[in-house]
Parts: sequence; C-alpha cells; structure tokens
Amino acid sequence: MSESILKLKDVAVFQKENLVLKDVSLDIKKGEFVYLIGKTGSGKSSFMKTLYGDLPLQHGEGEIVGFDLKKLKENDIPFLRRKLGIVFQDFKLLPDRNINKNLQFVLKATGWKDQSKMDAQITDVLDKVGMKTKGFKFPHELSGGEQQRIAIARALLNDPELILADEPTGNLDPQTSVEVMKVLQVINESGRTILMATHDYALILKYPSKTLKCDGSKVFEVVQKAV
Repeated sequence: MSESILKLKDVAVFQKENLVLKDVSLDIKKGEFVYLIGKTGSGKSSFMKTLYGDLPLQHGEGEIVGFDLKKLKENDIPFLRRKLGIVFQDFKLLPDRNINKNLQFVLKATGWKDQSKMDAQITDVLDKVGMKTKGFKFPHELSGGEQQRIAIARALLNDPELILADEPTGNLDPQTSVEVMKVLQVINESGRTILMATHDYALILKYPSKTLKCDGSKVFEVVQKAV
C-alpha cells in the first residue's frame, strides 16, 4: 500500500462562523491525481484553504504531508507550505519583476540562500513546464496559459510532495486549459501527488481520474461512468 499524503477524518470546514463542509473523511495516497469538483460556492476553495493553513481546522482530524492540521501553529505554516505546491486560478505573479525574480522571491522567502543553487532550481522548474526561455519576461508579456505554467513552475520550486491546484484552468480558454493540464499530468507521472479543484468537466472527461465532489456541505468520491 502506498502511503497517505492527505488524510481527513470527520472534518468540518468553517468560513468564519459559517459551516461550509461537514463530516469530510478522505484519504489521498502518494502519487494520485485527484479532482475536486463542485459548483461555485460549494466549498472547494474553503476546503483548499484549510489544507494549506489559511483556515484553521477546528473540528475533526487532518494530516497533510506529515503535518497535523489540528495542531498547526502560525509559525508552522511556512514549513507546511514548503512541502506543498499551491497553484491559484489568478496566477498571483508579482507584476513589478521578471519571471526569474518572481521565482527567486519565493526561494528566498522559503529560506534559500545560495544564488547558484537558486539559479539552477529556477532553470530546472522552468524547463519542466516548457518555459525555459521566458525567465527574463515580465508577467504582462506572457499569455494567460504561459503565466499559469510559470505559476506551476513556482509551485514546484521546493520539490513539494503535494500540489494543490485551485481552479488552475479557470481563467484559460479550452485549448490552453488542455496544455496546462498536460503539464500537470507530466508532473503527476513523475511521482507527485496533485489535488486539483476544477469545474471544467470537459477536462475531467478527457483526463479521467479519481474525483471528489463538494455538494450539500459534503465531500464524497464520484464514480465516473464510462463515456
């Protein structure tokens, strides 16, 4: 049996005082590619935020990449996030600096000091997402799909055990979405676990995989019917 990378038991997710999800129990194994689907407002983002420490886990038990979410303290969060790669819908690139400097900023913020090692790591992650020649460009000089590839490269910087992708194709056209999805697939095939929140059902049909659904304040696994 491969080991669990994310395990939740009887978890309730709150956004301030409001209960968003309840009785969430799930187990994601190392190397899996898992979709999280559900309508807007069904709790996908709150669920993701709980996993990377943006919302505290108040009820139930949760363990992610070796961290106990219930006992997570403020000063643990940077260490947790080093083991997670987080990809957002809106890229969150810093507009005032080029791509290399964007990535360097993250490395420095997570404790890297050696410039030559940082440079090598930046080259490596850009290569993985097919953007090796784009390091000197500024975010506004890149297309949406290219910016999202950079965001994926950024998520890979600290060699994470788990990538949380929150609607990574939400702002992209169908063709670009497929390209970004292919990048994620390759990363998953290299052994990294990916949990991807999406409402792009076309992608799920094209790249079927284990699927969890947020609906009616619950999260449950959906058995995909053969198309």
